[in-house]
Amino acid sequence: MSDKVKDAVIAEANSVRAASQDVVKSGAYLYPFKGIIFFATHKGLWGPFASRAGRTISLGLGVTTAMFFFTYVPQMAVMALTSGPLAAVSAAILVLSESSAITNLLSRSFLLEDALLDTFDGTLIARNQEPLLAQGRQIKPQSGGRTAAARLGKMLSRPFTRLKPQALLRSLIYLPLNLIPVVGTVLYIAVQGKRAGPMLHARYFQLKGWNSEQQGEWVTKHRGAYTALGIASFVLEMVPFASIAFSFTNTVGAALWAADIEKATE
Repeated sequence: MSDKVKDAVIAEANSVRAASQDVVKSGAYLYPFKGIIFFATHKGLWGPFASRAGRTISLGLGVTTAMFFFTYVPQMAVMALTSGPLAAVSAAILVLSESSAITNLLSRSFLLEDALLDTFDGTLIARNQEPLLAQGRQIKPQSGGRTAAARLGKMLSRPFTRLKPQALLRSLIYLPLNLIPVVGTVLYIAVQGKRAGPMLHARYFQLKGWNSEQQGEWVTKHRGAYTALGIASFVLEMVPFASIAFSFTNTVGAALWAADIEKATE
């Protein structure tokens, strides 16, 4: 198992290194920050977030408490070998980051799926992409001062994004990379960012009607951009106690990029 994990890490590192120039040139890493601004200035998109905030905060507190109880002392002991007197602080930051990653993974799969879908779709409406959204959802007419989210009608189709056991296992396998000061954390973020980027456009791919082969070709062609998007989004979602809010703003950012792609191809 250790050899397989080592080989997987080396392969991911080589892949990320090869795409590093495209990551910088793409500018896609800006979209999560554009998402923050857009979400903050469009109150009509706040409803899905507000409806799930209580349950996701409770999940986050539960996960964080359990992680500190079961993993803080062992990780502090390991960190003492590399961080010396700062081991207690380094281990606390590490546990908070791990808790945030686990909370985000679980909440996206079991609590936030519909809310994030509504946020993505509402952003498309706000960016005048009704023709694209109409491929997967009914849209109510714009009347009576309806907000973008209020115009969302019956769902006609949705991407299948439920948690897969292998996805959770993969995330847990890579968590120990954080025990390696600086380099390990950077590699962990790069690996998770590469995985997260295409997932943020799952709804876009579904609305385009692309099959898995078409999606793969598109992502491969724009690998650097998706890695950039994923890394920026993942870093924001690592922020303790704010990861859920950033899940929504990252979704907005991904939808903004999708809208820009559509406008560029018109």
